[in-house]
Amino acid sequence: MSQGQEHPPETAKSATEARKDLFALVKAAEEDGVTTLIHKRDDRALLAPLDRFPAARQSGAFPSHVLSAAQKDFGDLISRAAHGEPQVLRRSRTPVAVLLPVDTNSASHSSDPAAGPAASAGGAVNSQGTQGRASAPRRLATLGDTIGSVLSSGPASGLTFGLPGLDAATGGLQPGLLTLVAAPPAGGGSLLGLAAARQTALVDGRKVLYSASGPNRADIFRRILAAETGGDYPRLKQGRLTEREQQVAERLRQQASVLLIDDGSDLTAEAITETAPHVEDLSLVVVDRLQAAHNARLPLSGNRLPDASQALATLARALHVPVLAVVDSTDPALLSLLDGDITLTLAPTDDPSKVQVTVAERDFGAIGSAYLGIDLLHARFLDAGPVPVAGAGRERSSLSVGTAVERQLAEAALPYTSGAQQGLPAAVTHVLAALRTALAGGDQETLDELRPSLAQVATAPPPLPETAEGRGLSAALNAYVSTGTPGQPVAAQPAADGGAAADDEDEDGREREQELQPGDEEDEPDSAPFPALKLLKDAVGRSKMHPIKVIRIEDRESGPWPLISEHMDGEPRWVHPDVTSTRVPVIRANGKRVRRDQLDVPAGFGAGVLCLIDRNGSYPSACSAVPLAPNKLLHTGPLAAFDKASAGIYLIDIPQWTRTDMPQPLGRIIDRPDAQGRVWVTTPHIKQLERLFRDGHLAAMPTIHDSWTGKANESLFKPFYAAARQARMDLVQASGEPYKAYKTRLSIALRLLWPKREEQKSPFWRPDWRMSVVAEASVRHWTTAFKAVQEGHTLIALRNVDAAVFWTPDTTPPATYRIGTGFGEVKAKFVQAGEMIPEGDD
Repeated sequence: MSQGQEHPPETAKSATEARKDLFALVKAAEEDGVTTLIHKRDDRALLAPLDRFPAARQSGAFPSHVLSAAQKDFGDLISRAAHGEPQVLRRSRTPVAVLLPVDTNSASHSSDPAAGPAASAGGAVNSQGTQGRASAPRRLATLGDTIGSVLSSGPASGLTFGLPGLDAATGGLQPGLLTLVAAPPAGGGSLLGLAAARQTALVDGRKVLYSASGPNRADIFRRILAAETGGDYPRLKQGRLTEREQQVAERLRQQASVLLIDDGSDLTAEAITETAPHVEDLSLVVVDRLQAAHNARLPLSGNRLPDASQALATLARALHVPVLAVVDSTDPALLSLLDGDITLTLAPTDDPSKVQVTVAERDFGAIGSAYLGIDLLHARFLDAGPVPVAGAGRERSSLSVGTAVERQLAEAALPYTSGAQQGLPAAVTHVLAALRTALAGGDQETLDELRPSLAQVATAPPPLPETAEGRGLSAALNAYVSTGTPGQPVAAQPAADGGAAADDEDEDGREREQELQPGDEEDEPDSAPFPALKLLKDAVGRSKMHPIKVIRIEDRESGPWPLISEHMDGEPRWVHPDVTSTRVPVIRANGKRVRRDQLDVPAGFGAGVLCLIDRNGSYPSACSAVPLAPNKLLHTGPLAAFDKASAGIYLIDIPQWTRTDMPQPLGRIIDRPDAQGRVWVTTPHIKQLERLFRDGHLAAMPTIHDSWTGKANESLFKPFYAAARQARMDLVQASGEPYKAYKTRLSIALRLLWPKREEQKSPFWRPDWRMSVVAEASVRHWTTAFKAVQEGHTLIALRNVDAAVFWTPDTTPPATYRIGTGFGEVKAKFVQAGEMIPEGDD
């Protein structure tokens, strides 16, 4: 960069070109400070380096998107940015660039070398006079920019220990800071780290990485179970659980994905700092523990601790999350070497049932103190209140008023009440802002007055955008409705004349499947209109390959089984980048609230209507020829090429897909790559990629880096498919209860292939079979839509495994679909652009 030129020249690209080159453009912005002007019809936005808008580095201040997701929704992000809503682009959790509106100051960042120094968006300025790119200029921010970032982010992270006295003394766990918990050996320091992890993961539902150099994962689970149930920790170590403890253990199993445990004697600070950036939506890192005494087997011990502490402090700043490390020493000399931002020191008191925690901040010394009750039998501390301080005021802590659901609602509303996000009616924004003020000030009287208004907002919420912030606020409003408030009954299912219950959808916007119930695993009675489970068992039992229907429980934690997840279905969930999609709430006749798509098609698409395609029986139809391995999967490692005689799961690179008129062939599989950018897929998707490569739609076939396979069979479920197809032909005309019962039993039978809960009995446990069936349905859905696009039809949206929307100039659906009631055939409906998309019939 030449001297006196604050920014490199802007480049200009269309939205389509920029989407294709997004990773290269972001790299240019990140490394060389290049700004790109992007235009999409009348919308114009800047893809800019972060020093143009430093507030983008503030976690949660603005909508943010990982690059792979941003590339999928790029057209929508350009429109949002162009209309004044900055969009942060990040690599893993690290912001790397930002999409900004084009304003009158953009000329200040143009290629004119005479433009001179100018304030960037958000009030940032950059150092001048840097010769070349040998050393990047320091990123500076004005006080005004800093004030804006702090005010827009509100209170820090909202993370606490769940111990009100200690939380009042610390102000909670601060993002970007390293907190040390110092306690003598056996002094309970680990339990304080565990308290923070339990509160964050199990109460707040936020992701925690628990790096355990001392206890192993079994110890951690038992301590959590003892603390959650009040069960005796020594008894739990013997493996003796009461019925209630077993129930709580099963509940914890359902929450397991938010608490990630990394244990082992080989745990190093480098391993933690390498792992943490790849944990999606990480909110807290706990390191248990740093051991003062040297131990050759434990890297986090002895004279290695200062370097480890420095690495953890750097990690906290890089990810902007709290990092809490337990130290088994209160030696001031050692603590000084570790140089934590905050230090909590546990010390005994005259009362053997209490300890005192002193809170000290670097540069300020002691800033607070609290008592904790010792409950070692149940592996926990109890709140014993703050330590009295002379002259302390009588204001109540914000944690002493309001419910957990109200605090959750206030946090979810923060992007809107702070002004960082727009779109809520003024009256709703006012109520939610008043809630936050009442909670922060401990104002119980005002909170009581607000509750009727909050209930009204929650039961009839305004339309919210399909963004992370919109979904978060929607979920918090739903929780408020379903939980109820003090002195008010829990909201009932609404009558037909209005009201709204909680959304009948999962976190991805799909309708929730009815959970498997006890008894679902039993064969249907002879009077049932369709004995689906019995037919599925018979189909498997008749195979000459002697299939293994159930993988033993002791084998499920190793081999290929932990690698299989619901995200391997490959469902597309795609909307054309030039089309605006909004999720609007709809009340069903049964009182349940769901959300439906509303699609706004730009004028450039020409005259036409939305043609809604609804495929019949996608899952059972996929059973006609789904490639499966009937026997156990064996580790076959890297493969030079896909072997058509095998089936299983495969670790591959994400294939490059540059078309914007069709979604990525792997659908949502690509949203969760591993650290090397690779994903696990089932056989149907491998076969799909081979066809696309053979037909010239992919530049290269992805490399198979690892695999677990067995001998393939495509006819294992064919007898089941044939029976289901015939039954549909017989029952679909009759309609009514017999047809509804047929569909219900069909769904139950296929879901019993992979029951998620251990207590759910089933004649099957083959997650590879279940996910291959769903993947086969997704592949067929995608392939048929692609054929229509190749014939010149315009695809507007592709959702789940059965819904497609085309833009057609008349009322004729694409010829690639067959209209009818049979498996694989479709129903077609037509609606005007901007109208709500009705739900499918099947």
